[in-house]
Amino acid sequence: MAAQEAAMIEKCEPVNGIASACGSTVKLKRELGLYSAVNLILGVMIGSGIFVSPASALEHSGSVGLCLIIWTVSGIISLLGALSFAELGTVVNKSGAEYAYFQAAFGKMHKFWGPLPSFICAWIYVMILRPAEVAIIVMTFAEYAIQPFTHDLQEDYKDTAIKLGSLTALLIMTYINITSVKLFVKVQNVFGVCKVFACLVVIGGGIYEIFKGNTEHLKKGFEGSTTSPGGIALALYSGLWAYDGWNSVTVVTEEIINPAVNVPLSISIAVPLITALYVFMNVAYMTVLSYAEMTSVPAVAVAFGARVLGPASFLIPLGVAVATFGCAMSVQFGVTRVCYTAARGGHMLEVFSYVNVKRLTPAPAVAFQAILTAIFIVVGNIQTLIEFASWFLWFFYGLGMVALLVLRKTQADTPRPYKVPTPVPCFVLLVAIFLSVLPIVHDPSLKYLMAVGFIVIGVAVYTIFVYYKKTPTYILSKFTFITQVLFQSVPPSGNRQD
Repeated sequence: MAAQEAAMIEKCEPVNGIASACGSTVKLKRELGLYSAVNLILGVMIGSGIFVSPASALEHSGSVGLCLIIWTVSGIISLLGALSFAELGTVVNKSGAEYAYFQAAFGKMHKFWGPLPSFICAWIYVMILRPAEVAIIVMTFAEYAIQPFTHDLQEDYKDTAIKLGSLTALLIMTYINITSVKLFVKVQNVFGVCKVFACLVVIGGGIYEIFKGNTEHLKKGFEGSTTSPGGIALALYSGLWAYDGWNSVTVVTEEIINPAVNVPLSISIAVPLITALYVFMNVAYMTVLSYAEMTSVPAVAVAFGARVLGPASFLIPLGVAVATFGCAMSVQFGVTRVCYTAARGGHMLEVFSYVNVKRLTPAPAVAFQAILTAIFIVVGNIQTLIEFASWFLWFFYGLGMVALLVLRKTQADTPRPYKVPTPVPCFVLLVAIFLSVLPIVHDPSLKYLMAVGFIVIGVAVYTIFVYYKKTPTYILSKFTFITQVLFQSVPPSGNRQD
């Protein structure tokens, strides 16, 4: 049967009566409505951070009052960045977010240098940052999911159990993302509701404590606030990292129903909602826990639950597990679209742009990301890798603001269903420059040389395999053929997008 389907694919004939293997009718479908788009943003932005380690902003700001201001300002900056990306999404109207925007803005400026920013963006996101991020998130999920069963295990056995649990979770989410977008949407919508419920449990516990009169910690207000610009800067830096993921809906623009309306609207709903949740969760934490406890306990929400929720304290580890699984699944969903779009642009192997003829998902790209994530899980200690790769995030966000301003000049006549005032991207660009420079100034270390080294490797790969097209054609054709047969995938219509 596989041999017969392979022959049909090779001859560009219909497979099981579904679409043409030449890709004339096979492409990703628009299946994400407004509710699903909102849940996708919630899914990526609400991970384990707000439950496990939200105290970094408090530690750097020095007081309850200033910390809450930092969380609020961070949410507002994230909203402004997201709305700027919403304009880009309605102009470029392709999946891939930054990758697609860099291609549109800079791709035709120079034969060699023009496409390079988009390639480096895909190179870092697809090959390192996102799969490593998914690995850490699913390992956090596994740690909390198996917690009730591993109290008596030795540390070595516990680490093995976490890795096995992580690989199992990865297998499940990969199955979901390969099977269908509709299945992903259904699962993500359920997890989105559960995440918000877990946040509301924490907020409800805080409100209960306030009504009981436990406001001693909150009354300290701005007592102990840092006056150091560097301290405020680091607090803001911590807050903004907690909000990362605000661009997630623009990564999947081609699968959003009516993106001109639903992309900016979903952002306008989700980011303020998350800002409110984060601020009030911090109020709840700081109602119950002292400054010293907030900055010293390994998992803030767990300590909060043990003190406030009593028999219902199990809801917190459960909430962390739900938040992390949903977040990892959404991040994987998004990065496979970056890989898919980059492959269509000739910046990844072409087969990663192929779509399963039955399920209409980018199955080869999903499988590729799963393999990379599995490698990072097995390797284990990848926190340094995440730290240096994460430095690129705001660098790319800033370059995205430059792309927006460039496109307003080069594509001034392109219809813009949604447009932000010019000061907004200019302000976000300044924030991005600040966040790109601050870590190097505050903590100059070898990890930034690693970042430069990875860029140099990326430029070398781009020069040899993309610009000069020195590729092992025979090996790639066999790999493509095997991948097509294995995943029943064909090129989508209008595959190559230079």
